[in-house]
Amino acid sequence: MIGQLTGTLVAVAPERVVVDVGGVGYRVAISLTTFYELERAGAAGRVRLFVHTHVREDQIALFGFASEREREIFELLIGVSGIGPRLAQVVLSGMPPDDLAQALAAGDVARLTRIPGVGKKTAERMVVELRDRVAALVAGRPPAPAAGASDDELVAALVNLGYKPAAAEKAVGETRKAAPDAAFHELLRQALRRLSRV
Repeated sequence: MIGQLTGTLVAVAPERVVVDVGGVGYRVAISLTTFYELERAGAAGRVRLFVHTHVREDQIALFGFASEREREIFELLIGVSGIGPRLAQVVLSGMPPDDLAQALAAGDVARLTRIPGVGKKTAERMVVELRDRVAALVAGRPPAPAAGASDDELVAALVNLGYKPAAAEKAVGETRKAAPDAAFHELLRQALRRLSRV
């Protein structure tokens, strides 16, 4: 896995850069936030990007960030059910990382829905799954694993996201049976996946 690249920028665009490291050009997807940081620093010359390596069956993609904080938030975002790396990149393009962390920690759904491509359900899901973990980042602590929760809390979270209580209870029951010791955020993610297949 590639965690960081330091080299020379040979191509720069708002969504992608190419970084030459020892004669090898790495194509790296970036957010607008990182693009503006690179512009501010002067696009020519040496650059260091913090990298998330995203591996799928058919490809390996590199996502680069100007700061470790932005990468941390990106990695939290892609852990949310229904948010892949492209949407996470869009979210980070729509709001600077610190502002995004504060909006998530405050549960500010209205502010999150102003990001292009983020609807109310996606914003609510982001808040439900990330609020406590991002609050730790805002306070300057590493994000702690989410604590366990009762089935009632999981059902309530799903109902708040707009799912019918009966469907939510069924999804939570099936998820709990499949992973009885999983943490709250993991149980919620799996329940959301079950509901999205219905």
